Amino acid sequence: QVQLVESGGGLVQAGDSLTLSCAASGLTFSSYNMGWFRRAPGKGREFVAAIRLSGYNILYKDYQDSVKGRFTISRDSAKNTVYLQTNSLKPEDTAVYYCAASVHSFIAIQSLRTENAYDYWGQGTQVTVSS
Repeated sequence: QVQLVESGGGLVQAGDSLTLSCAASGLTFSSYNMGWFRRAPGKGREFVAAIRLSGYNILYKDYQDSVKGRFTISRDSAKNTVYLQTNSLKPEDTAVYYCAASVHSFIAIQSLRTENAYDYWGQGTQVTVSS
């Protein structure tokens, strides 16, 4: 049974920071590519960030333009956890944030921007940013 459980969301003011966590179980964490998506009220789910390892053990990261320079994705294989550090939060960042895992071993980092690249999803954690 594969489970992804997000945590760390909350209600904050503009300019604040939050660290979101996604704890994975039931899978070989080091073999999975991980991503973060978000869904604002009444809107579809959009890509936020992704992370994967290359064949040379180099960590590749990709971000949506609107969060570049503010958000950082990272992973800790020993803890089976992926993180999203969110800084300088804006009201536009208000959404439910989801983590996801992709089993595809050979995939371009750009392909991880699409929902259909992922096989498992968490339930989400709410981030609300007030003005």
